Amino acid sequence: MTPQDAVDLGRQAVTVALMLAGPVLVTGLVVALIVGLLQAVTQIQEQTVSFVPKLVAAVLVLSLTLPWLLDQMVQYSRDLIVNIPNTL
Repeated sequence: MTPQDAVDLGRQAVTVALMLAGPVLVTGLVVALIVGLLQAVTQIQEQTVSFVPKLVAAVLVLSLTLPWLLDQMVQYSRDLIVNIPNTL
């Protein structure tokens, strides 16, 4: 295995990790922005008001994207395992 192969494997792993975490992180960011604006307008500064909507949105997005997330993880793992003889 050359150093370039190791860098490529690391880059691919980071790319897959970002793709898997992206939907939940973007949803959390959007919900936090909306809740923050609503809190600023209404002057309600309770921590649970911001936590609960983010949690509900994250669970909702995870339940909707779980089949795609699992497919991406299985595909990446399969490609990684199949290419073991080529990289060694």
